[in-house]
Amino acid sequence: MSRPQPATRDRRAASAAERRHSPHATGDHHSVRAIRDRRKVPYAIIGVLFALIFIVPLLWSILRAFQPHEVILGTPGLGEMFDLTWENFSFFLSSDGTMLRPVINSIIVSLSTAALTAVVATLAGYGFSKFLFRGSRLAFSLILLSMMVPFQAILTPLYLLMNSVGLTDSLLGLVLFSTNFALPFGIFLMKNTFDTVPQALEDSAIIDGAGTVRMLVSVLRPMILPGIASSALYAFLTSWTEFLGALTFLTTERYFTLPIALLNIQVGTYGEVDFGQLVAGSVIAMIPCVILFLCLQRFYVQGLAAGAVKG
Repeated sequence: MSRPQPATRDRRAASAAERRHSPHATGDHHSVRAIRDRRKVPYAIIGVLFALIFIVPLLWSILRAFQPHEVILGTPGLGEMFDLTWENFSFFLSSDGTMLRPVINSIIVSLSTAALTAVVATLAGYGFSKFLFRGSRLAFSLILLSMMVPFQAILTPLYLLMNSVGLTDSLLGLVLFSTNFALPFGIFLMKNTFDTVPQALEDSAIIDGAGTVRMLVSVLRPMILPGIASSALYAFLTSWTEFLGALTFLTTERYFTLPIALLNIQVGTYGEVDFGQLVAGSVIAMIPCVILFLCLQRFYVQGLAAGAVKG
């Protein structure tokens, strides 16, 4: 079969170029783009509406947090709506430490829980995924089964156990308590993350002389980072908003976390509640969650997607 001559190829290329640059082809291209743009309009409108549903309450809470107690309880008026003050936040961030200490305690407990959960879940997930031992599937099934048990059902025996070892009324005990209930999801997520790692990559690293620690830190870290971020973020959010466990295990005021401090504001003295301080405390409790989620959103979505592929 003879090949086309160079002159024939040149004529074909010239005709194709003419078709691309012809007015009719350009008009068809613009019409297709216009149709696609019109199809995106309803999705854009729906997306904006859903965004407003979530953003407007947040903005309203932030505006209320800067308003005095009298304005919040008074008759709504446009003139007083923007009568803003910093007094509500200064109550929490003042140097006397009355409400600053609960904020610091919550940060310490949440960060410690997130770090401990990430480390233990990574090691356990790696073990369940890459090492076969007798009873591994049963042990992993029991870990998943523990996710179905509400912690309220075992709160009393857990309190007696922690009290016997002297871990009640301490931030360390609260960290271990929060880590205990964040670990099952973290282990499940990390095991599924390690399952997606190609075995050939680990075999190559072993041939090069990499041990287990170097394998995790240097070789697998870029691929398992989304799972680690997801488990750490989940642990941080659960411990940051933990109320019943903190109320049960903490009895000394200097160990109180932010949810307990907000409860004390809500209860008030002789039935009096300062709603400005209460809303400001809610905004302070909301800020770390929003910042962490925005910073780790990409890793969080990737980690959950990895956990949804294999189970």
